[in-house]
Order: sequence, then structure tokens, then C-alpha cells
Amino acid sequence: VDPDHPEKGILFDGRVAEDFKLLTGTWVHAGILRLAVIAALSPVVSDLVITGHNTDTIGALLFPNIDGCQMVLRKKIKTRHPSDVIRLPELSEYVKTRIRAYNAQHPASSTRISRLLFLSEPPDIDAGEITDKGYINQRAVLTRRAEFVKLMYNAEADDRDVIVP
Repeated sequence: VDPDHPEKGILFDGRVAEDFKLLTGTWVHAGILRLAVIAALSPVVSDLVITGHNTDTIGALLFPNIDGCQMVLRKKIKTRHPSDVIRLPELSEYVKTRIRAYNAQHPASSTRISRLLFLSEPPDIDAGEITDKGYINQRAVLTRRAEFVKLMYNAEADDRDVIVP
């Protein structure tokens, strides 16, 4: 990339439409952050959506990867139903440990994850949560699942569904 010679190419820096500001005025680059948090939580998540617009902190709605959860927990999960798996205390501890390590390396308010919530229902293509190209539609997920975002930010620290690292 050469700013003086645009014919040499451009640099894609994420989708601006996904970016948002925290109440502090700090910009959050959701697309880049999403990929970093997916990597930090691999293999227990298949995808996630970054939250935090009009709040002080960043959170994430997590879509579980049941096979990855089983592998990490190293035990036979008797059910494959996500609502049962995501409530296992061992999974919550795994996520806390991984996010604490991630946050230690990314302490800035624009990258630090403060709350997470596993969703038992996968993204719904019919509801527009998956794009035609197969990507997660962050805005659609946040709109359709607004009650989960509200729950995540209003929950007490000891709420069994909300993971607070």
C-alpha cells in the first residue's frame, strides 16, 4: 500500500458500519476485535458478536461450538443441546481463564472484554443474522437478541449465565 500511488492497492481495515463508540468516546473496531476474541476462545465458540454500543465496556454474545466444548472439557457431554452445554461450570471457567489471558495482553478499553454470554440458539439465516456470503450480521444479531445484551449488562456478577472474567 502506497498512499501516493493508490493504483498499487488498498488496505482493508474492517467494516466501519460495525465499529461503535463506548460512552467514554473510545472507538471499538468490532470486526478486528471479533476475530481476536474468537481466536482467544477457540475452539469453544463457532462465532460471536461484539457488544458495547452506548455502554462503558465491551461484551460478547457467544455462539458455542459443541464439539470444541467437548474437546476442551475432556469429558463426554451427555447432551449435545447447547442450552445444557453452555451452563456447565467447567466451560464458564475455561472462558474466564482464556479471556483473562486475552485481557492481560489487551487491557485498553477498546479491546478489553468485560462480559460474555453464551447463546443456545445458533444464528438464524432466515432472521438475517447470517449474510448471503455466510458471515455473521452483527447488527441483525444485536437487534434480534437485544434482550440478551440487556441481560448481560444488567446481570449481577454472580449470575450463572453471564460470564464476568
